[in-house]
Amino acid sequence: MRVNDDGWLDVARRCPSPNFNQRPEIPISLVVVHNISLPPQQFGGEYIEQLFTNCLNPLEHPYFAEIAHLKVSAHLLIRRDGEIIQFVSFLARAWHAGQSSYLGQVNCNDFSIGIELEGSDDIPYEEVQYQQLGRIVDTLQQTYPAIENHITGHSDIAPIRKTDPGDAFDWQNFRYHLSLQVDK
Repeated sequence: MRVNDDGWLDVARRCPSPNFNQRPEIPISLVVVHNISLPPQQFGGEYIEQLFTNCLNPLEHPYFAEIAHLKVSAHLLIRRDGEIIQFVSFLARAWHAGQSSYLGQVNCNDFSIGIELEGSDDIPYEEVQYQQLGRIVDTLQQTYPAIENHITGHSDIAPIRKTDPGDAFDWQNFRYHLSLQVDK
């Protein structure tokens, strides 16, 4: 697995989102772990891709009427079966963190990579998602050394607004899979 010169992960399926802009001239130094499921706590289907590409039909589900107008994106989505989908080049600023702060730096979108896991705060994630996340984060650390060990949850950078990746996310399991990559 590697990041191409254009900021796209070579193993990811590309689904370009229009919801991005140029990053400021600061190093990429953070990975933010999120979760998403559409409708809430339901998995599969194309709704996440539709949301991130501004194609979500507000009439298909009552919840969609509340969110279809949002202009949001993440760099990556890891589906429950381990499929990796990339929406925004790592070289661009995806719109995943909103109002946020990490170690005193505000506007985390400026310097972070957002990775969504198809999941919910209180439903256990799949083992393959941890495996893929470990591989991806290792690749990102090699590509963008300023990341080092700066990996956090959305709830940590926006604690009043967000709860993801939630209590179901097993940080110890993630770190185990990351260490498997580092120890190669």
